[in-house]
Amino acid sequence: MKLRLPLLPTIIVGLAVATMIALGVWQLQRKAEKEALIALYAANAGKPPIAFPDMAPVRDAEMFRRSTLNCLEVVEWQTVSGRDANGQSGFQYIADCKTGPEGPGALVAYGIADRPDIKPAWKGGMVNGTVISEPSRYSFIERTFGKIPVPRPMIVAEDAPKGMRPVAQPDPKNVTNNHLSYAVQWFFFAVAAVVIYLLALRRRQSGN
Repeated sequence: MKLRLPLLPTIIVGLAVATMIALGVWQLQRKAEKEALIALYAANAGKPPIAFPDMAPVRDAEMFRRSTLNCLEVVEWQTVSGRDANGQSGFQYIADCKTGPEGPGALVAYGIADRPDIKPAWKGGMVNGTVISEPSRYSFIERTFGKIPVPRPMIVAEDAPKGMRPVAQPDPKNVTNNHLSYAVQWFFFAVAAVVIYLLALRRRQSGN
């Protein structure tokens, strides 16, 4: 039996399928862009040290570069989940530092502990480590629809205060690249939509 395609529903489903395919193609493009970015980060890790970025956001050419920072004073501490140099999970302590009489200051990831309520004895000083952006503290919904601050530069220190463990140094290999799986999902949704629509049409016409 030959299927008769109703005009308006077919147009609506066709537009939806075309949108899903376009999103899948876009994710494939994003995959290639992310692979190039990860390659740049990997190259950055082997380059000479740079001055710590004093403004947000951190440029791609500055990510994963070695740097040195002079923390004049720790203003406050915050904690997020993290891992130490041996891969053991814990609470990562981040110091908000003064770097001068004015300016945005700097963030220093300086130690991992098993508890979130430790008061580190470190009050400031010279820090050697790797430059990245501060961890995101916002949900997907907030990042998508809300107005959130630009992530500040952060240095992940090589060492740690007494009684704490050094934070794992950032590795470009750990940068996520899920765009291929997202593309596959969009293409699957497109195929599923076509199959479901054709089955619905066949059932409807069989009942007439």
